[in-house]
Amino acid sequence: MSDSKTLWTATTSVQTHSSLTGEASADVCVVGAGIAGISTAYTLTRAGLSVVVLDDGPVGGGVTRSTTAHLASAIDGGYVEIERLHGQSGARCAADSHSAAINYIATAVEREGIDCDFSRLDGFLFPGPDDREELLDREMAAAHRAGLTGVEKWPHVPAGSADSEPCLRFPDQGQIHPLKYLSGLADAIKRDGGRIFTNAHVDRIEGGVPVTVRGSGFSVSARAVVVATNTPINDLVVVHTKQAPYMTYAIGARVPVGSVTKALYWDTGNPYHYVRLHALAPQDAHEILIVGGEDHKSGQANDAGERYTRLENWARKRFPKMDEIEYTWSGQVMNTIDGLAFIGRNPLDRENVYIVTGDSGMGMTHGTIAGMLLTDLIQGRENPWAELYSPSRKRIRAAGRYTKEAGNMAAQYADWLTGSEAAVDAIANDSGAVIRHGLTKVAAYRDVHGALHECSAVCPHLGCIVHWNSEAKTWDCPCHGSRFDKFGGVISGPANTALALIEALAGQ
Repeated sequence: MSDSKTLWTATTSVQTHSSLTGEASADVCVVGAGIAGISTAYTLTRAGLSVVVLDDGPVGGGVTRSTTAHLASAIDGGYVEIERLHGQSGARCAADSHSAAINYIATAVEREGIDCDFSRLDGFLFPGPDDREELLDREMAAAHRAGLTGVEKWPHVPAGSADSEPCLRFPDQGQIHPLKYLSGLADAIKRDGGRIFTNAHVDRIEGGVPVTVRGSGFSVSARAVVVATNTPINDLVVVHTKQAPYMTYAIGARVPVGSVTKALYWDTGNPYHYVRLHALAPQDAHEILIVGGEDHKSGQANDAGERYTRLENWARKRFPKMDEIEYTWSGQVMNTIDGLAFIGRNPLDRENVYIVTGDSGMGMTHGTIAGMLLTDLIQGRENPWAELYSPSRKRIRAAGRYTKEAGNMAAQYADWLTGSEAAVDAIANDSGAVIRHGLTKVAAYRDVHGALHECSAVCPHLGCIVHWNSEAKTWDCPCHGSRFDKFGGVISGPANTALALIEALAGQ
């Protein structure tokens, strides 16, 4: 994540919990305290199961804090594509599950009395600059076949946007403050007997009866484990070949209250854009317009400044009353080859080891679906969504995307053959570069005081060479999305250990 605060961490505190030492036991151990982990733990505790949640950071401190928290049944990839890949029944199941997730969030907010800015609102999809109106007609027909019969075509985007092209209106969407919502769910989990331990880094997961989750100084035994770490830390290859990491960017700027119609907005461009509003204090005459997009493969571009500029230019053409940019942040999404998350039993693992991954840009609803689906699976109940989201599924029509992404991943290993990106003495303060030491690739970071810190540039997951991210001050793996802080500490998987430290060269 970026060193600067996202909008959410700038407007609320992030909840922390007690540390774990020694041994603990539960019906279910949940690894990860983002939207998927906390939603799953909440649903499990409501079902009467004892739950332990483990995370090496605070609740919502990982990828969830970078979401723009759209709650949508309008699938990011579009229903034309979902129907092509999963058939009409699969598209209907996808629409049902995401609609159910929004309803579940609404019910949880009301039941628990969570003050998290939840609201129902419309969503509007409009064409990208190279797309024709006919695309909207096809998308509306596919959405209707998926059961979203309330989707309708409007002649233009609502008031507040300078766009005059036609659009599709998706009713009954939603938005939320993600960290306030997670904080409320965490309180409910603890009230119902669940235990949440932060600063608890999981080193390994041993399937069996019981499953054992181990970290430094602690272990948890349970009937089942759910790995909800955005991308699985317990899976070496299988799932990671079916999804790819993408960086996405967001900006926030003030607009006068009422100058932009409160709604969710998306375009069909490539890269695409997404927009929503965030209210400030009730007496404030302004609110924050959040604009996101300009995605690229993680570790395969280092031009965040240009992408923020493109977001700003795109937004100012459409929302002329937008003020100066106050927030900029980035995050990582895991896009699956067929547009839907992987939720269920971990392939090639024990029956009681479950995963949730592949948010595909819809982490809030996919994470909520995970809670409902996994609770049924763990309790031995049938769930109509199980086959659609199964991590073991194979979609023949996604073979082309699979081949393309696999080829891209394989091409990244060519970085082993390249030279240094910069001379060591040319690395500026608070910056990094990959340099070559003989046969070794080194991730070299020079801190704000001029001291050099060196780690192996080899990702401990599957040996790709990491790249420096100058905006977030991280080392990013271009193969499977592992991310490390500037000193080499692991931030997110699939790698689960830090980059190996290398002593700085004498005299540097």
